[in-house]
Amino acid sequence: MRAKLTVIIPTLNAEATLPACLAALFEGVEAGLIRELLISDGESGDATAQIADEVGAELVTGAPSRGGQLRRGAAVAQGEWLLILHADTRLSEGWSAAVAAAMAAGRPGYFKLRFDAPGLAPRLVAGWANLRARLFGLPYGDQGLLISRRAYEAAGGYPDIPLMEDVALVRKLPRLTRIEAEALTGAEKYLRDGWLRRGAGNLWHLTRYLLGADPNRLARKY
Repeated sequence: MRAKLTVIIPTLNAEATLPACLAALFEGVEAGLIRELLISDGESGDATAQIADEVGAELVTGAPSRGGQLRRGAAVAQGEWLLILHADTRLSEGWSAAVAAAMAAGRPGYFKLRFDAPGLAPRLVAGWANLRARLFGLPYGDQGLLISRRAYEAAGGYPDIPLMEDVALVRKLPRLTRIEAEALTGAEKYLRDGWLRRGAGNLWHLTRYLLGADPNRLARKY
C-alpha cells in the first residue's frame, strides 16, 4: 500500500535551517510513512531551491505569503494526510511512530513545542504555547500540524494571508490532540527581539486578530 503522508514546508530564504528540518524527516522515509515532500517557496534568493532539489522534494513557487504558500502546496499534495512543518523546526526521534498512530486513529494533531535555546525564558514561552494549545485548541504553526486531506478541505484550507494562517485554519477544525513527539523550533527571532518582547507581541497580535484585525495590517507590524 502506498504511503499516505505528504509533508509540506513553506520556505523563504531558509538555507540555514532547512537541512536540519529535512534530516529529521528521514526516519519517516525509512518507515515508509512519507509519500512525498513538498517545498512551497516564496521566491527565495538563497540556496533553498537547490537544497529542495538535492533531496528530491517537489518545489512549488509563488509570491511570499505563508498562507498562500501553504495553500499552493496543499493544492498539489497527493497524500491522504498532510504534515505541515516550518523550515526551522526539527521533529524529535520517534516522531514517525507517533504520527502513524495518530493517522491510524484518524486524529488531527500538533507536536509539543520546545525551543533550541537553553534557559528559563525558552521553557516558559514554550510552556505557555503548549498550554494554549491544550486549553484553547490554538497551536501555532511552529508546533506543526497533522491533518487529513478530508478535514483540511472541509475547513476550506489555509487562507492566503501572511500572518495567522495557522490560527485561521485550526479554528475551523475539530479539537486537535497533541502528538507524542516534540517540535524543536528555532529561537532566532526571540533571541533577536527578546523573549518577553517577542512573546508579548505574539500574544498582542493573536488578540487583535481574534478581535477582527486585518492579518495583512498585522503582518506589516510583525
